Amino acid sequence: MDQQENNRPESTFDATRRYVRVCEQRPDGFIEFEFAIGDPALCVQLMLPEAAFHEFCLTNEVIVLEPATPGQGDWVARLNAASLKEIEDSV
Repeated sequence: MDQQENNRPESTFDATRRYVRVCEQRPDGFIEFEFAIGDPALCVQLMLPEAAFHEFCLTNEVIVLEPATPGQGDWVARLNAASLKEIEDSV
């Protein structure tokens, strides 16, 4: 066995854990949220009507994470902000 393999920390990935982080409650009744399995850093962004969101959370027995905060590392938000800045600068 390679020496480097012995020095790796044990994985904390647990496929039985499911995470939800609410990004936004929209005025039209939809909830935008991030959903992850095993590792909250590896997530997909979804959107559901409020009732369906609550059912989704119960069905998946999710761990609810703190809501997203600005500057938390959301690359999509940074990309959108940069795009808006370029548009404002060109006007």
